[in-house]
Amino acid sequence: MNPTELKKAFDSFNKLNVLIIGDLMLDVYYWGDVNRISPEAPVPIVTVDKKESRMGGAANVAINIQAMGATPILCGVIGDDANGEQLIKILKGKKLSSEGILVSNNRPTTTKTRIISSNHHIVRIDDETDEYIGDVQTKNLFIQIEKIIEDKKINVIIFEDYDKGVISATLIKKVVTLAEKHRIPTVVDPKKRNFTNYIGVTLFKPNLKELREGLKVDVQSEDLKKVQTVTEQLRREQKIANVLVTLSEHGVFINSEKEKKRVPAHVRKISDVSGAGDTVVSIAALCSALQLPPTEIAFLSNLAGGQVCEKAGVVAVDKKQLLKEALYYMNGNK
Repeated sequence: MNPTELKKAFDSFNKLNVLIIGDLMLDVYYWGDVNRISPEAPVPIVTVDKKESRMGGAANVAINIQAMGATPILCGVIGDDANGEQLIKILKGKKLSSEGILVSNNRPTTTKTRIISSNHHIVRIDDETDEYIGDVQTKNLFIQIEKIIEDKKINVIIFEDYDKGVISATLIKKVVTLAEKHRIPTVVDPKKRNFTNYIGVTLFKPNLKELREGLKVDVQSEDLKKVQTVTEQLRREQKIANVLVTLSEHGVFINSEKEKKRVPAHVRKISDVSGAGDTVVSIAALCSALQLPPTEIAFLSNLAGGQVCEKAGVVAVDKKQLLKEALYYMNGNK
């Protein structure tokens, strides 16, 4: 890919519709300062300066997709509670559709509360359940997914799986079959429970920890030969076109039929890795929709994931900065 082709690809992102299926979350942040230790227990006291709520989980993928100029459509389940209402309010404030979101009266909206001081996490509090949503809600969710695919031109489908119970083996099989019928690429950000259920998808993006847990193998990021062997086995056994493994500070490894290589990470000042996986899968999905070569998908996804790690909290990718950095490194700079 040359600079002209890269700019054309970035412009083409604006025309894409992306269906995101997965675990929706509300991210709540308390920002403040620590000046003393509590007399009640040996813990820091955070004096709160600001409170903020953001879209998280699969909803954060939607924010990244929107930041790149494409149109995201979310499909998932939230609770009939205040946090669910807040999530929908934020969604509408960003002019995003809630047509694919179901409300359940028997489960809470997954909410992660982070307390941050001096750009460092002090503690995180999770309010959630990981029980599967059940057959009836799974059926209703698939009906919504099917309707959206029939009504709109969907260019790529993302499974954003956080093991919170929205995505099941049944839903995966039905959606992948539907996607194949409509020739829509499928991209997966997996977790442990459904790791081996994503048969026949276009791109599968685990991190190294998920790869170890999902396949029950001992593999280290430095051992590229073992990484290649394991990802090749995964790709062949699950009939996956591309496996993209994130290796933290070691970059990413792409395994496709024709290309098997590591794309190294660039030197950055890391502030917070929260949400980096969401960014990586977002860029990988957009690139897959345009049928870019696997190494280009890995290059851009890796660059985007590193970019968001320089900022505190879960933040979206910056399209202009990403293009600028991509052009910079494309020209041979280190």
